[in-house]
Amino acid sequence: MYPMIQSRFKAPVTKVITPICRGLLRMKVSANALTIFGAIGVSISAIYFFSRDQLFVGTLVVSLFALSDLFDGTMARLSNNQGTKWGALLDSTLDRVSDAAIATGIWLYFRNADSDFQYLALVVLFLGGLIPYIRARAESLGIECSVGVAERAERLILLLIGTALAGLGIDIALEAALVLLALLSVVTVLQRMRVVYRA
Repeated sequence: MYPMIQSRFKAPVTKVITPICRGLLRMKVSANALTIFGAIGVSISAIYFFSRDQLFVGTLVVSLFALSDLFDGTMARLSNNQGTKWGALLDSTLDRVSDAAIATGIWLYFRNADSDFQYLALVVLFLGGLIPYIRARAESLGIECSVGVAERAERLILLLIGTALAGLGIDIALEAALVLLALLSVVTVLQRMRVVYRA
């Protein structure tokens, strides 16, 4: 799910969380149920806390629920239902929902503050949906299209660092994160369009 992060930390992280995943499976908790739980938690907490100017607490709660992404994939591989098309679709769809909720929460934060950055938050929200759409559409045409400087993990981490620092009083951190994320997202869109154009 998180390409750059997985490539470096996948083995040690998997080793640590596998016993927990086995325990959850023994408790009859499915990977899909954990995916749904995490997405609902991220979405509600992001919109609730961010819109109320509780950025630091919101970041902590969102990050806690987002940890479900570390577990559901491993649980799917350990269970008899690993690799199902339904599970893959559910995971990808709820990732989009979670990402949109985080961007919406940030938009509400800036809108309530009557800041012009509310418009940039909408741009980030739009681009956050466009990037995975281009990949999905390209791959439906038989074209591998996973390139890009702003993968989902990088986009999420950048936003949450911005919200956490803004919650600690460094307001410019979230503004800078939005500007950087918008630029990186545009570059990623162009990179993926170029791949399809040259295919």
